[in-house]
Amino acid sequence: MLSEILTANPADSFARYGLAMEYSKAGQVDQALGEFKTLIDKNPDYTAAYFMAAQALAKASRVDEAKRWLVDGISSARRTGNAHAQSEMTAMLEELA
Repeated sequence: MLSEILTANPADSFARYGLAMEYSKAGQVDQALGEFKTLIDKNPDYTAAYFMAAQALAKASRVDEAKRWLVDGISSARRTGNAHAQSEMTAMLEELA
């Protein structure tokens, strides 16, 4: 269903995020990352996408990639004034260090 929504409206950030999350839950990390990247390319301040991409990567033992997503996500959280997301991503980055 999310794919159908995106076919009709490729710029639908919420549907793109949902599709990325579904791929992530299914363990399809590369497909999830592709959707997260597309989302961020179109909406660089969709802060949750950075955090969820980092979590998927960390779960897949791709720690260096996860750290890069977290650094970018922290920057996004700062730009948007999202202190909660910034705090969560900073904590995760410290745990991965």
